[in-house]
Amino acid sequence: MKYLIKNGRVIDPANKIDGIMDVLISDGKIAEIGKEVTGKADEIIDATNLIVAPGFVDMHTHLREPGREDEETIQSGTAAAVKGGYTSICCMPNTEPAIDNIEAIKAIKEIIKKDAACNVFIIGAITKARLGKALTDLAAMKKEGVVGISDDGSSVADKKVLEEALKEAKKENVLLIEHCEDATLSAGGVINKGFVSTKMGLRGIPAQSEYEVVRRDIELARKTVAPIHIAHVSCKESVELIRKAKRDGVAISAETAPHYFALTEECSSTYDTNTKMNPPLRTKEDVRAIKDGLKDGTIDAIATDHAPHTDAEKDVEFDFAPFGIIGLETALSLAAMELVDTKILSWSDLIGKMASNPARLLGLDKGNLKKGSPADLVMIDPAKEYVYTKSSIVSRSKNSPFIGWKLKAKVTCVFVGGNKACLS
Repeated sequence: MKYLIKNGRVIDPANKIDGIMDVLISDGKIAEIGKEVTGKADEIIDATNLIVAPGFVDMHTHLREPGREDEETIQSGTAAAVKGGYTSICCMPNTEPAIDNIEAIKAIKEIIKKDAACNVFIIGAITKARLGKALTDLAAMKKEGVVGISDDGSSVADKKVLEEALKEAKKENVLLIEHCEDATLSAGGVINKGFVSTKMGLRGIPAQSEYEVVRRDIELARKTVAPIHIAHVSCKESVELIRKAKRDGVAISAETAPHYFALTEECSSTYDTNTKMNPPLRTKEDVRAIKDGLKDGTIDAIATDHAPHTDAEKDVEFDFAPFGIIGLETALSLAAMELVDTKILSWSDLIGKMASNPARLLGLDKGNLKKGSPADLVMIDPAKEYVYTKSSIVSRSKNSPFIGWKLKAKVTCVFVGGNKACLS
C-alpha cells in the first residue's frame, strides 16, 4: 500500500524538520518528505491541522508476560501502546521468571512475533533473577537481541556488582538502566515522606532513598567511564545531581514519567491506590524541578513506566496495594497539557523526549522519519479534547489516576511499518 499524507505539520527533531509538508509511504517505508509531494498513492490522508511525527519510543514498559498475564500481555500492552502513539516499546525484565537468560529472551521473541501490534525491544536483567548478586551473561543476551539491561523494580545495591555491570555494559555497547532506590531507607514506605504522609498516617519514602543512589551511581559511571541511564527520576535533588554530572562530562542520561510532572503527593490524600507508585509522587517543588530538568535537557526522555495491576490488587488498603499505574494511553496528552501548553517545551522538544531521544539512547534506528526508514509514525490532533474513561482503556488493567480527566491532544492515526491503524 502507498499512502500520501498531505498538509500536516511534520516534526522530526532527529532530522531538524518542522514545517507543513507531505509524507509518502510506500512498501512500508518513508519514500519521500517535502512540499507538494505528487507520487501516486492508494490512499490520500488530509493532515491539515494535525502533527505528523515519528512514532513514540517508550524506554520503560512493563508487559507482565510471562507470569502475570492477568495484568497485561504483549498483545494487550502493545495495543495500548499503539493507541497512545507508540510504535516501539521496551519491555522490562521484572517478569516471572525474570528475563535473565537467552532461553527467556527467545521465548518472549516468539510471543512478540505472534502477538505484538508494534515493535517490542527487550531489556534484560543486570543480575540473575534480579537479586543483585551474580551478573547475567550480557554478551549472550546482547547476541540474542537485548537493547539494554536493568533490574528495574530493584536497585543493584552492591557497589562492586554494579561497577562490574557498568564495565560489561560498556564493553558490549548496551545501555545500563538503573532503578535508584536505597531499600534500607524506603523499606515499608508507601508514599513520599513529609507532611502528607504524616497527616495520612502512612509510612513515608524519603527522597534521599532515590538521590543518594543517584549520587553513588554517578560516581561509578565517572570511575568506569561508562554510560548510565537513570530511570523514573522523581525528585529535585536527583535532577540537580544529574545536571551537575552532565556538566562534568559524565556519560549520564535520565528519564522521568508523566505522573511525576502532572501529579503531586497531595493527590494521594484521598487514599486512591492508583496514586501509589515507586518512586512515589513528590512535592510541588519536586514537580517544578522535573519540569526545569526537562526544559534544560537534564532529563533526556519521557517514559511511561507503564505498570499494570488488576482492580482486585489495587482495591485494597493503601499499605497493601502494589506500586504502579498504567501510562501508555495518557502520556502524550499529559505531556502536551503540562509541558507544551505551558510553554515549557515546544512540540519539537516534546517529540524529541518521546521519540528521537529514547531511540538514540538505546541505539535504535527509530524515532525518525528519514527517507528509506520503516514508516513508524503518529498523527496527532493537538487541539482535540476528550474525557479519559475506564471503558476506553485498551490495556488489560485499568489502574490509572487519570480516569475521568478531561485531556487534550489525541492520537488520530498510527503507522507501524507502514501498516495503518486509525483511532477514534
